[in-house]
Amino acid sequence: MANELSSFDWVAEPVSGVEHTLATGERGLTDVEVGRRREEHGPNVLTEAEPPGIWSVLLHQFQSPLVYILLVATAVTLAIEEYVDAGVIFVVLALNAAIGLFQERKAENAVRALMGLVAPKAHVIRSGTDVVVESSELVPGDLVLLESGQRIPADLRLVDANALAVDESLLTGESNPARKQTGPLPPDRPLGDRTNMAFTGTVVTSGRGRGYVVATADRTELGKIATQIREEKEPPTPLQQRMARFARVVGVAVALAALVSVPLGLIRGESLSDMFLVGVALAVSAIPEGLPVVFTITLAIGVQRMADRHAIIRRLPAVETLGSITTIGSDKTGTLTTNRMTVQEVWSAGRMLEPGEDSMITSEPVRLTLLAGVLTNEANLTVVEDEVEGTGDPTEVALLISAHVSGLDVNHEREAWSSTGEIPFEPEHRYSATLRTDRDRRAVFVKGAPERILAMCHDMATEDGIRPLDLDQIGQAVAGMASRGLRVLAMAYAEGVARHLSDDPDHLTFLGLQGMIDPPREGVKEAVAGCQRSGIRVVMITGDHADTARAIATDLGISSSADRVITGEDMEAIDDDQLRAQVEEVAVFARVSPEHKLRVVRSLQSNDEVVAVTGDGVNDAPALKVADVGVAMGRSGTDVAREAADMVLADDNFVSIYEAVRHGRVTFDNLRKVTFFLISSGAAEILAILAAVAAGWPLPLLPAQILWLNLVTNGVQDIALAFEPAEPGIINRAPRPRREGIVSRVLWQRTLLSGLVMAAGTLAMFRWVLDSTGSLTQAQSVALTTMVIFQAVHAGNARSETVSALRISPFSNRMLLIAVLAAVGLHVAALHLPFTQFVLRVEPIPVNTWIPILLTSLTVLVVVEFDKWMRTRHETRKVVQG
Repeated sequence: MANELSSFDWVAEPVSGVEHTLATGERGLTDVEVGRRREEHGPNVLTEAEPPGIWSVLLHQFQSPLVYILLVATAVTLAIEEYVDAGVIFVVLALNAAIGLFQERKAENAVRALMGLVAPKAHVIRSGTDVVVESSELVPGDLVLLESGQRIPADLRLVDANALAVDESLLTGESNPARKQTGPLPPDRPLGDRTNMAFTGTVVTSGRGRGYVVATADRTELGKIATQIREEKEPPTPLQQRMARFARVVGVAVALAALVSVPLGLIRGESLSDMFLVGVALAVSAIPEGLPVVFTITLAIGVQRMADRHAIIRRLPAVETLGSITTIGSDKTGTLTTNRMTVQEVWSAGRMLEPGEDSMITSEPVRLTLLAGVLTNEANLTVVEDEVEGTGDPTEVALLISAHVSGLDVNHEREAWSSTGEIPFEPEHRYSATLRTDRDRRAVFVKGAPERILAMCHDMATEDGIRPLDLDQIGQAVAGMASRGLRVLAMAYAEGVARHLSDDPDHLTFLGLQGMIDPPREGVKEAVAGCQRSGIRVVMITGDHADTARAIATDLGISSSADRVITGEDMEAIDDDQLRAQVEEVAVFARVSPEHKLRVVRSLQSNDEVVAVTGDGVNDAPALKVADVGVAMGRSGTDVAREAADMVLADDNFVSIYEAVRHGRVTFDNLRKVTFFLISSGAAEILAILAAVAAGWPLPLLPAQILWLNLVTNGVQDIALAFEPAEPGIINRAPRPRREGIVSRVLWQRTLLSGLVMAAGTLAMFRWVLDSTGSLTQAQSVALTTMVIFQAVHAGNARSETVSALRISPFSNRMLLIAVLAAVGLHVAALHLPFTQFVLRVEPIPVNTWIPILLTSLTVLVVVEFDKWMRTRHETRKVVQG
């Protein structure tokens, strides 16, 4: 039966058909039948996936190119009996694993957070009696009673709806409560249009109702989302993809160096043990041991910088991914907008006004328009000093605030005009009415859909008194408001009416219109424009109506009013290939379900877009998890959305995404600078060793000395490079292609160039000292020192790919200045301390040797500066000619 019910189209079935299919009725189920169905369907509880064991998660932390590099480095240092260095690398491995373990275990809370949205209690009819049961005990066929403020405990097919309105924003993204009814609807309606259904986790905002349980647990709409979150796998980030490619390059470099040097040395008559030492030295040179450590530190610095801008990063790689974003798919409600309905325009007596204008209540027609919105209203307004808080239906709260800011004393007017009769809003009526008395005055006030109210009116209020109804004038005002995406309500009244409300009011005087919308957040329009200048496309993906979505998108500059909007219904009619072609042209997707949102994200990704998706509701969680960067709202967002996301906005402000993208680009820039610095230094070491082996010279650098370079002197400077400030204009660059590596083509070329210069200078100093002194230890000490000074100078080259190191103030990154001095100081101390002399096999260098070392080391600055100048000149010429 469970499978049959899950495929049944409850929306299209009349109430009698629902009762027949569920074998239930007005008296509900018996206890015996409830027990039988609970055995068949199970408890009404969302399934929690069994979290992976701690050892499984821990092992997963070692499945990364970064960690592979560290593992190789550990094996090499153990092979050459450098146990201290091996211990340091092991500590780094343990630290990386601990951080990853913590993050992955935390991410498993995504589905469990859904449990907080299931109501703990439910009112049901069983055997003709109203009882309260645990929501986990509900079964299909139970008759559930609904009232204002209640969280719905299961998916229901409604059979009674008395002014029933339900906040479904967590599932649909629609900011207005959904008005419910009980009649059958056409099949396959979008989730937001299933007005005869009520769904698990949504909240009744007003009215009462009853409904039969048609789905429980994982078969509910909420349960389907939970299943999607469990099944969806997070895609590898651009950084992880780049690191995998980079690791392959490093592996190839090690293999080629070994294939060339070891056979060459054996041919020249070197012993196998000596060539093993050469192979170890080459491997240590090729492996940038400090790179995984500094990557983690660089990403952590990016996390801190973003936290200062209200963007909280939950997964470290997301920092860099933000800098690669090409498309942001944003929810509308609560992300681009405030998620608070606000009256934008009031039209009365031929005038269009904004709430709060000084002349509002001095005009009698306008004052009566506002008063009608106050009196035909079940919401409440609390005013404490300058703070205004409303409770109730968002539309009715908006009408109260409109009157308040325009100078009407809402609570005083309600006390003065006492209620003697009400007609609550019903979807089939499309209006609400109230009969009020104020001492000797009696009047009926009505609000509702403009066409419905106009049908009840025979004249209209103007500044000059009562005039005949001008349908053309009013129609133009309604059309203008609707074209701007406003939800329009009309107000009317009549004085001296009967003492009772029985039939629909008629012979009313038309008062005016109030147009409202969930308005854009402050600063969002500017942030959208900034994203577009940065080469980042912003698209809206919302469950709201197409007209509303188009209006907001037009206002924010996401699209124009003439641009096409794709709805969920449109998406059902096209396949993935067609959607993939259309997502490149369309910027607004409206009335979409969670499945539709996933399709949009995947279509964008299949076009090689790096996609960030924002959202705050449960309906957003699957897309947040699948996107390259999922961005959840910290204040208004649900726990589910926050747990599924990579980044959480503490201030719920789209503007913070723009700032986060900027810091993401800075972070990637710094990762690139660090990588270039380390691999060019490694290239210099490899080239020097290969050249020495080819020439039949002794090794200019021993493995322990190379580890000293890579882990100590480089290790101080590369961390400092992670603190480089943003380069001018970084936010206006085009996003990086997904397939672009960590090191650009230009930097690979510059790596070879600078590596050749540093290798040649080091070998020249080595040979000169060896020939002049005959001491191999002295020559190796000079070669090592030359390489240390080369790296100190080269750190300045790494600060920018295009800008001259001489034009960048050394004080703009004081940490780097201190690090360079510290690295040189550490090395000078190592030359003189007995312990490091023994470990590194070095000795002090004569004072007169330092001058040639310094002059030789400056050559790498000269060569790289010339390379930057030539490339800049070439690019400038291309721009001029183009």
